[in-house]
Amino acid sequence: MLYLIALGSNQRHRRLGSPRDVIHAASRRLGDEGLQIIAISRPIASRPVGPSQRSYANAVAVIETHLSPPALLALLKRIESAHGRRTGQPWSRRVLDLDIILWSGGAFVSDRPALTIPHPLMRERGFVLGPAAEIAGDWRDPLTGLTIAQLASRNRRPRKRPEKAPKPLDHATKRP
Repeated sequence: MLYLIALGSNQRHRRLGSPRDVIHAASRRLGDEGLQIIAISRPIASRPVGPSQRSYANAVAVIETHLSPPALLALLKRIESAHGRRTGQPWSRRVLDLDIILWSGGAFVSDRPALTIPHPLMRERGFVLGPAAEIAGDWRDPLTGLTIAQLASRNRRPRKRPEKAPKPLDHATKRP
């Protein structure tokens, strides 16, 4: 099975170095754990989501493995822990974050462990879609049917601001 995995870091590791260095080390670790890396994007810098103030280094990898989605998630969580990831506040600073974005089996939902594929926030995250389009632009979102390249293009478009509703006229005070 093929998987699209997002890698992110926004905290320096005392031994590995900068977040970008953590991404490189994590990609090597994926290979050391028996996952075949088919392709990996270049790391990019991105602004934080949520309360964290630190910029992120992000990349995406296409991997091949015989592992089921829950088994792969368990392995990714072990790798995160080995790099110093602590559970706690979502979107806080972290040495390493590994997420399953897509897989060749289509959609997958499980509450044990909590896992939803495609990743529920994938379509709105440019820091995932940009690198993913670089290496897997023809992969399709099983829910929308759109390719990663199409989703990335839509994500880059400026969003229209909602128009302000006109103020209602107060007919009692309006003079002709």
